[in-house]
Amino acid sequence: MSGLPPCPQCQSTYTYEDGGQLVCPECGHEWRQDAPEAAAEARVWKDAYGNVLQDGDSVTVIKDLKIKGSSSVVKVGTKVKNIRLIDGDHDIDCKIEGFGSMQLKSEFIKKA
Repeated sequence: MSGLPPCPQCQSTYTYEDGGQLVCPECGHEWRQDAPEAAAEARVWKDAYGNVLQDGDSVTVIKDLKIKGSSSVVKVGTKVKNIRLIDGDHDIDCKIEGFGSMQLKSEFIKKA
């Protein structure tokens, strides 16, 4: 097993290769050997002003947003509570009072 890096989670030296991945038998963590650990760190979401967002934050809409497939508009200043951050183009999942569940882009909101 010489030459293999220790497990990044539990630092165990008993790692082994399984196909293109490394596996730790002690904690069960699997990772790619060629992937840098810096890329594995969690993504940071920011609002339009550069404030870091987290799950459960309250935010305010900073631009009128037309709702696709509807004539409704989410107005500037609409407060949204308890957001959930997700990966993708629309990176905020939330419920807006009067409109229901929808996804927003972080570039159109500011942290409240």
